Amino acid sequence: MAHVCPWWFCYTFDNPLRRLVHNPEVMLAPWVRPGMTCLDLGCGMGYFTIGLAKLASPGGRVVAVDLQEKMLAALRRRANKAGLSQAIEPRRCSEDSLGLGDLAGAVDFSLCFWMLHEVPNLAGFLGQVLEATQPQGRLLVAEPRFHVDLKTFEAELSQAEALGWRVVERPGIWGSFSAILSPRQAGAQGVGQPAAA
Repeated sequence: MAHVCPWWFCYTFDNPLRRLVHNPEVMLAPWVRPGMTCLDLGCGMGYFTIGLAKLASPGGRVVAVDLQEKMLAALRRRANKAGLSQAIEPRRCSEDSLGLGDLAGAVDFSLCFWMLHEVPNLAGFLGQVLEATQPQGRLLVAEPRFHVDLKTFEAELSQAEALGWRVVERPGIWGSFSAILSPRQAGAQGVGQPAAA
């Protein structure tokens, strides 16, 4: 059984003040461009989904995946209010499947923010995301420092690497252990990877 964040608890950290430390459009801009297909994994009420959709527009889309229908219902309301409902596809997953079969090799960027530790089958989860990711695609994984220790985070990355991912960057994100991953067969420079400063 998965441990999931209750829908009502999201209101404690899904609020305008959070933009001071986690501004989605600023934080994700180095990896998301117009026209991209993006995944927001464990999207909750859409805090990052809206920002992803703005960055991927025009021409792109965000598939926003969550286990809880109440989260997706809140996301739909937000997407409509922001005028982004055409760019966002809320999708309910199950504990066993993310339901990404139609996206095989099509995803440019995926976000897994503060939720990987909740996944009961890490190998299955990361394997499904890998299958959906195009060769030069990127996956941003971030885990909360106040809940996940560094040893656990590094173990998650090791498991990802064993499945065919590789760590290509370690971005600094407030309150988080974070890494950018890419499919192992991809070259060092690819779509969505920021140029060296």
